[in-house]
Amino acid sequence: MNLDDLKKHKVAAWIEEGLKLSEIQNKLASELGANLTYMEVRLLVNELKLMPKDQPPPQPTPAIAGQPPSEGAALPGEERLEEPLAEEALGAAPGEPGARAVSVAVSVDRVARPGAMVSGSVTFSDGNTAGWYLDQMGRLGIVPQQTGYRPAPQDLQAFQIELQKELQKLGF
Repeated sequence: MNLDDLKKHKVAAWIEEGLKLSEIQNKLASELGANLTYMEVRLLVNELKLMPKDQPPPQPTPAIAGQPPSEGAALPGEERLEEPLAEEALGAAPGEPGARAVSVAVSVDRVARPGAMVSGSVTFSDGNTAGWYLDQMGRLGIVPQQTGYRPAPQDLQAFQIELQKELQKLGF
């Protein structure tokens, strides 16, 4: 890299400001007319024996003394996982105005698909069907029969609830 001392000094100043390498690359091109690849910028910073500053982790908001943490809030150092969807999340209770029945049928295969711990099929409320599987890493996958089909969010919620019920019956 053929940069003069002035340009190297500017790069060092940008590192001290906490800019990322991609931002330095953009500034070199726009302000100094030096078009370098990301790798060249990385090598330049290494050559100058500079270390980009890590962004400080976001600080949790401190709780007010004497007040309990709000319901559902994660404790410091604890990551909050998303709760399974409750049946009430599907909308109004039956019989109430605005209630919509979401019917999703879930079945479990006797023999799981290759690469899956458990698999089966699902029929959504609009009549479309899909295969589903749960792999060894616990990831849920849906394979619709119709290319490009995406079930409605209410159907996905109902599917998750029904799947959980079926898997509990089987001891999963």
